[in-house]
Amino acid sequence: MSKARVLLKPSLLTTCLTTRATTFFSSVSQQLRSFSHQTEMDPSDSERYCYDPVLRWNPEVEDYFTKAYGPDHFARISKALTRPSSYSCIRVNTVKTTSDAVIEKLTKILNDSDEGLKLVQSDGSSPITKCQIPGLDYVVFVNGSGPHRIQYDFGLENPPKEVLVSRKCAEAVLRGAQIYVPGVLACTAHVEKGDAVAVCVAMEQPGDEGDWSVNMTRGTTLQGLPTDPYYRERSGLYIGMGTTMLSRAGMFRVPNGIAVDLSNRVFKLPSLHNVLEGEIFLQNLPSIIVAHALDPQRGERILDMCAAPGGKTTAIAILMNDEGEIVAADRSHNKVLDVQKLSAEMGLSCITTCKLDALKSVCLPNTVNDSTTLVNSDNSSSMTSHSELPSNEAMTSSVTSGRSEADKSCEENASTEQPNGGDKVSQADIRKNKGRLKNGRGRTQCQGGRAGKSQGFAPNSFDRVLLDAPCSALGLRPRLFAGLETVISLRNHGWYQRKMFDQAVQLVRVGGILVYSTCTINPSENEAVVRYALDKYRFLSLAPQHPRIGGPGLVGRCEFPDGYIEEWLRPGEEELVQKFDPSSELDTIGFFIAKFSIGPKD
Repeated sequence: MSKARVLLKPSLLTTCLTTRATTFFSSVSQQLRSFSHQTEMDPSDSERYCYDPVLRWNPEVEDYFTKAYGPDHFARISKALTRPSSYSCIRVNTVKTTSDAVIEKLTKILNDSDEGLKLVQSDGSSPITKCQIPGLDYVVFVNGSGPHRIQYDFGLENPPKEVLVSRKCAEAVLRGAQIYVPGVLACTAHVEKGDAVAVCVAMEQPGDEGDWSVNMTRGTTLQGLPTDPYYRERSGLYIGMGTTMLSRAGMFRVPNGIAVDLSNRVFKLPSLHNVLEGEIFLQNLPSIIVAHALDPQRGERILDMCAAPGGKTTAIAILMNDEGEIVAADRSHNKVLDVQKLSAEMGLSCITTCKLDALKSVCLPNTVNDSTTLVNSDNSSSMTSHSELPSNEAMTSSVTSGRSEADKSCEENASTEQPNGGDKVSQADIRKNKGRLKNGRGRTQCQGGRAGKSQGFAPNSFDRVLLDAPCSALGLRPRLFAGLETVISLRNHGWYQRKMFDQAVQLVRVGGILVYSTCTINPSENEAVVRYALDKYRFLSLAPQHPRIGGPGLVGRCEFPDGYIEEWLRPGEEELVQKFDPSSELDTIGFFIAKFSIGPKD
């Protein structure tokens, strides 16, 4: 493998952006650098009672990433992935409010909370600030802190009582959540309500057959001594001290509620769950940048192919001032309902939703002759019926402000009639009805929601398309486990995304824009997909992105032991993509954005 270009240098924001002579970026660097972890762990702390996880990878995957990024850089990425970002990023819904109003409300809410969030930093400034990047003044940062040194105040002869939580619970707690009953796996004997407990994480362990498991059942009693069979597994995985809200018996009997009030945390981030609903949306900074890279214009028709849960969809709608049409599609019925709910909360009317598999997004004119059902954010539906499809010329000349007739005929009727037109009920329907009687009403019936179905859209029928593709999510943080991914599975993710890209590129009109993004550090899903797209579709070209605060992509190629060669970017292309490094000064999740311009397709 040729030497790959380094993804992001350690001082990316200071060095890279200074060379562009943009003074505002230096202020952003200072702003985000002030959110760096403020209190370092004391080296004298016990090696056991601390938070120092090691992200375990499949050996072949580790070797692949080490070759791509270099051993030192990949070690920094792995360490950064085990820790949360040191700040929360909030997108303000400018349709309803302003950044200044949100900052004022958040300051009051956090001052009145019991979380003990320090609202005045050591330099006297407020931890709640407005983003300084031009065009992003509707983004607000809320500073956190950590890692903190936790005083457990116990010796080996008298170890603290412990509560063991699942890995997913711990990852949520590191982001500011409380410890709820379903997340508790095990507990020391004789724990009563009001006891002080140390909270640690149950990590998956490798099995004899290459599988991974937690190796314990819920309700296991922890001894807290070296004789405990799980004692060594918990070393370096303690995330704080707290007070139990339930006894041991209660934790494993009640179905929900807070199990431990974790008042002394390794990382302190404010919990903003259900805060100012409809006015703010908690979103990672790179996800906000994606909407700006798409550069939506008022009155355009835009497709968000994998829209759930709706964060990027609503961000696009706000940039368009809620003028135009955004079609938000997702293959999951319940996720489509989530997009509808978020759109309604934010008061956005330009978003319509439909249930659609991204691999079946294109509807050719001779394949379907059916009706259309799209559901608006207010849950109202529009249905149009047609008997014939227009010619290819008519579809290609679709306008930007309205839906073409071909699109309307390409979407499936969401009728509830029997498929055979008669009264006979199939065995599948009988089984389905039995399930409803046994399990109660489903989510759709409870919420009154409806997700319109679609059989796809006509080629060249959108001005812009966002493909935020499902991926390995190896850029999300905090992440405490990565052992399940293999080189083959990472490669398969990339093949799956290429199929979705094949659909997306057909839907954008000539002169339009296609943005591809992922939340992973895997080159197979990032640079390799861009290389595939540019080589297969000669009418595509990489376009500049604004704002550009991410780093360059990887240049080169990788040859695997099985002979497979993976091509990445070529010299000159790396600066046209944005790659966000979790170990950089931006302190974001790992993320990748590529923007394509669509030239003449013939």
